[in-house]
Amino acid sequence: MSLKQKIESEIKSAMIAKDKSRLTALRAVKSLILLEETKGGAKADLSAEDEMKLLTKAAKQRKDSADIYEQQGRFDLLEVEMAELKVIQEFLPEAMSDEELTQAIQDIIAQTGASSPKDMGKVMGVASKQLAGKADGKAIADKVKTLLNS
Repeated sequence: MSLKQKIESEIKSAMIAKDKSRLTALRAVKSLILLEETKGGAKADLSAEDEMKLLTKAAKQRKDSADIYEQQGRFDLLEVEMAELKVIQEFLPEAMSDEELTQAIQDIIAQTGASSPKDMGKVMGVASKQLAGKADGKAIADKVKTLLNS
């Protein structure tokens, strides 16, 4: 079952349950999928990788907005963003632990033969593809920097 089908099924369930906040988040994700599918020159169906990128981007947007709302003391809007983030995270694979991330990046460093901070771009290119949806890009970059500097 594709992500789009899962989302549509969940939308129906949220409508039946009259869960407005869940319904809003699901509709936002469906909207992102539809926009991506209809973008100029795009294929009819999105690949699983494209779906993960979309969800990751949506989750990151919610986190960033939540941080801003928290700094500004807008707890009403913060609550909405956090509820949407929780729904989006249901469709993302479980995030890697710090130990798993360190191990994965050490393996990538060994594969690429990277030895100094100059090789960060090479490592990041591979790591971003392999760890997409499993870890946050900033966390990946921080870990790569730490491991290449040690």
